[in-house]
Amino acid sequence: MPKRPATAQSGTESDEEYGSPKRARTDDPSDAEEVQAGPSQRRTQTQGQSGGRARGRAREAQNEESDAEDEEVDIPVAVDDEEFEKAHEDDVRAQIESKKNTKRGIAEYGIIERIEMTDFMCHKSLKFEFGPQINFIIGHNGSGKSAVLSALTVALGGKTNSTGRGSGLKSFIREGQHKATVTVQIKNQGVEAFKPEEYGDSIIIFRSFTKDGSSSWKIMAADGKTTVSTKREELSAICDHMNIQVDNPLNVLTQDSARQFLSASHPQDKYKVRRHLQEFSLDAYRTQFFLLGTQLAQLSNEYDTCLDNIGKTAKILATKKEAIPDLRTKYNRELARYKEAEKAREQKKKIEDLKRELAWSHVKEKEDQLEKDMSELAKLQKKLPKIQQNLEKAQDDLAQQEAVVAACEQETENLGSIEHLNKRRTALAAESRANKTKVVDYANDIKAMTTSINALKHQVEDLQKNIELEQRRMEADSQAKREMLERQIEEIKTNLADLEAQQQEASRVRGEAQRRADGIRQEGQNAEKGVVPLQNKILEAQDMVNRARASMRDIWIPYGQNIKAVLEEIDRCQWMGDKPLGPLGRYVRAKEPEKWGDILRGQLLNLLTAFAITNPKDREQLKKILGKYRNTNTIIIFEKDMFDFSSGEPPANFHTVLRALEISDPYVLRILINQAQIERVLLSDKRKQLENDLHQIKGGFGWSLDRFNVKVYPEGGSYSSGLPNRKMNDGAALLLTGRDPQAEITYYEQKGVELNNELVQLNRKVQDMKQQYTQARKEIDRMGTEERTIRDQVGQLRANLGALQTEANEELPTGVTGYQTAKDEAEEEIANTEKQRAAAMEEMKKVHTVQETLLTQLGEVKAELDAFSARKTELSDRLTAAVSDRVQKQSDVGHWERKLRAEEAGIKTKEESVAVTQKEFETWTEGALKYCERVENPRKVDQVNREHEAAQKALKEREKKQGASVEELIAAVNKAKEALDKVEQEWRHMNELNKALRASLLVRLHRWQEFRRHIALRCRIIFGFHLSRRGYFGKVLFNHVGMTLTLRVQTDDQIKDKGAAEKDPRSLSGGEKSFSTICLLLSLWDSIGCPLRCLDEFDVFMDAVNRRISMRMMIEVASTNQNKQYILITPQDMTNIRIEDNVKVLRMLDPERGNARLNFPVVSSR
Repeated sequence: MPKRPATAQSGTESDEEYGSPKRARTDDPSDAEEVQAGPSQRRTQTQGQSGGRARGRAREAQNEESDAEDEEVDIPVAVDDEEFEKAHEDDVRAQIESKKNTKRGIAEYGIIERIEMTDFMCHKSLKFEFGPQINFIIGHNGSGKSAVLSALTVALGGKTNSTGRGSGLKSFIREGQHKATVTVQIKNQGVEAFKPEEYGDSIIIFRSFTKDGSSSWKIMAADGKTTVSTKREELSAICDHMNIQVDNPLNVLTQDSARQFLSASHPQDKYKVRRHLQEFSLDAYRTQFFLLGTQLAQLSNEYDTCLDNIGKTAKILATKKEAIPDLRTKYNRELARYKEAEKAREQKKKIEDLKRELAWSHVKEKEDQLEKDMSELAKLQKKLPKIQQNLEKAQDDLAQQEAVVAACEQETENLGSIEHLNKRRTALAAESRANKTKVVDYANDIKAMTTSINALKHQVEDLQKNIELEQRRMEADSQAKREMLERQIEEIKTNLADLEAQQQEASRVRGEAQRRADGIRQEGQNAEKGVVPLQNKILEAQDMVNRARASMRDIWIPYGQNIKAVLEEIDRCQWMGDKPLGPLGRYVRAKEPEKWGDILRGQLLNLLTAFAITNPKDREQLKKILGKYRNTNTIIIFEKDMFDFSSGEPPANFHTVLRALEISDPYVLRILINQAQIERVLLSDKRKQLENDLHQIKGGFGWSLDRFNVKVYPEGGSYSSGLPNRKMNDGAALLLTGRDPQAEITYYEQKGVELNNELVQLNRKVQDMKQQYTQARKEIDRMGTEERTIRDQVGQLRANLGALQTEANEELPTGVTGYQTAKDEAEEEIANTEKQRAAAMEEMKKVHTVQETLLTQLGEVKAELDAFSARKTELSDRLTAAVSDRVQKQSDVGHWERKLRAEEAGIKTKEESVAVTQKEFETWTEGALKYCERVENPRKVDQVNREHEAAQKALKEREKKQGASVEELIAAVNKAKEALDKVEQEWRHMNELNKALRASLLVRLHRWQEFRRHIALRCRIIFGFHLSRRGYFGKVLFNHVGMTLTLRVQTDDQIKDKGAAEKDPRSLSGGEKSFSTICLLLSLWDSIGCPLRCLDEFDVFMDAVNRRISMRMMIEVASTNQNKQYILITPQDMTNIRIEDNVKVLRMLDPERGNARLNFPVVSSR
């Protein structure tokens, strides 16, 4: 059974989009007049002679293919309709009678078990459980009975306009709602169930559609939860498998179609389907059923298509047959040209002989080349031993020179350090300079004291003269006035002494206050100087917080600028050696970061941010990449050597840089060992402890936690200096901290808080110092004022004293006592100065003695330094000469090594050349042997080539006359032969196939006519049988040539009146017409295979008698039909109908109008 093609599902529905089942639709929707009733109808309608439509179609098929066939084909032709009915009527009646006694059967698949709809047409929610055979849906008008068939059609993919209730899905949505859903449950049991392993005993089809035009299916298993598919193709497959055809008018007869079936139908409309495409309304789908409902129309259309294709194929074969003589002529012409070219074969044979000789000439030439290469290889191999001897001698000389260099280096190392001599010389020179300064100072003091003594002696002589002069004047002065002036002077002196004492005390107190104020000011200035560094530290802490946050996004922040982009570009580039390794710090971690992190970071920073390469040629490319992002990271060239470094490590009880680090990459570990000797550098808490440790291991260097770089020489000397304090305010400060970015943020945020607190305290202290200084300045100013007052009083007293003394001097002669006192003081000062000069001269002698000793020691140290420098210069010259000789020896070794490699490469190249030549010689020999037998003593290649070319030229001249070469002529003959054979073979094959298809189609046409006659016969018999139940007589008249179906019905009144003619259905009463409709439908239903029959309001015009008989007849027919389900809709009650156990009556609720139900009388039913 042919399957209908599946169509793609879309969001909206129209007749063109979804289509209908293949057996229920026509092939040509543009046919405005009619659907063909049989194959080749348009070809045979003009042939109405005896023999019928089948003979006309057969003759047409024969005429169309007479040009393409070579012999006659026997075509079966069906007998006339009357003869067919006579021959088969008894058998058909017997089959119908036997069917009455058939036991009822329930379909295992393809029947409707349940239908449920929500917001569909007038129903807010409706659910029906159907029986397996006969189902009556009853209810008052307007209760929505016909909506059940519409919902069934929509859910199973039928066309919306076939329901007669709307032209689109939107019209089925209940008023005021946006969405409607329909659910149909189909039985799926038995051996022919559809995919029972996926769906189970039932298939649930759920379809929803909305006002905006969207639509979707869900095809679910029996549990109602598992969605197996949502595709329209799956639904089409299910309907095809179960032979469900909701668009077939015989399967689902709608209300309007049933009413117009007899009253508005033309005889041709009963026979076939007429579609008025210009009207897409209820009238556009009229009730014409026979050919379309029985699926004969589909077969007719398919046979017409086959017949057209057979005719087209016959025309193509005729065209191909016309080309065969031309191809045969071409073949004969090419064959004649080829025979004429046979004469050139002798000359071609000569060319073949020359080709054989040429092949062996090439082999001989290759053999000569092989002998020459082997001779050259032997010469090269003889040179190799001598080069090896020279290399060994150069290597021995280099080893001896290495020993000389090592001895010089050892002597230089044993020479030790002169640092202690330099320090001793520096100390002695400094002490000598200090003593020399002392001598100069003593000499200057002695000279000054001598000058002072001489001046004092002159002063004594002058005073002695003044004394003698005064003694002569004293005799004339008044003694009384002098005594009064002396008393006043003594009183003023006493007062002056008191005021001077007060002045000194005030000056002392003010000086102390000034010193205190200066101290406060200095302390405040010192505190104020600490504000800016603290602010800088706070900014650095904030910057480190920002860099730590940035490192959470980019872990490469500590190593430079945009290192991530650098690494990505490194990955993209091609490198001569291995891909650059780095930054090295990514593989290094400090074991005790809190203790050693700062020291190790400061000393190893350049190495932690460095990159390492294995090939020096990659340096420029890597430098360019780093420079592109403004980075100046160190680039290290290293060799991938997993050497053992354990011998260079100190004992395990000494802490080294290597033991303070954890390095994950073995190559990075060895790079740091080579670059920074981390396995030898000691670490210690204090400088002194570090120096002691280095002495224990006989020298080396290390770093202490108090930031000293200490070096101890093997001979015992030592040197220490402060470690450079690298200021790191960039991301490098995040290296070797042992903290992750979040911990770094917490650490620096806490540090920032502490620094802020310290800054607040410091600012407070600065303000306090400023206030204290201001108070101190006020007190100093007050003391200054008091001191100036006292100083003014002292000045006044001194002025008064001076005046009295002047008066006393004017009244009295110069006092002898004053001159005598001055003389005594000068003489005493002379004695004291002479004692001081003697002591200074004694001290100067002692300094001279010490200076001489120092100069002697300094000369000895200089002599030692000169000797050390001379020895070191001598060793350096010797080492330089030895190193120069070693370089020369290394150059010699390199020369002979390169020479050896070159010779070995030359030998290898020559050996490869010999091998290639040998292989070519063997290959050419083998190829020549395959081509022909050996030709002894072949001539030179050039000579054979010249003769071969001359022969070829002569052959081409001959071929030029013929227009082609012998090979081309052979190829042309073969090509023409192949073309001829191919066309003849294809023509024979296609001609035989076309005849076979034609014969098969004619047999099928005969079978189609038999099917049509058999169906028509059964329909006529069953129709008459059903009419007889009412006492009527009637018949169905089929005119297959005119494609008409005519009903003739004779009622019981007409039967009594024997002279009355049969009635046309349109002249029947309403009840008679409806009863006739039911009889015709039952007779047509017997000819279709769909398990589902639906009929709407079949009894609308029947009276009670006709309705009772029709209902009983339908129930009996349905009970005898196995595996069929009937859904019958009627607005009447079932009170007068006997309901059996295979009949299920479903009652619709009364229609709702507004908020109330219409008050229809209640009809009871089973």
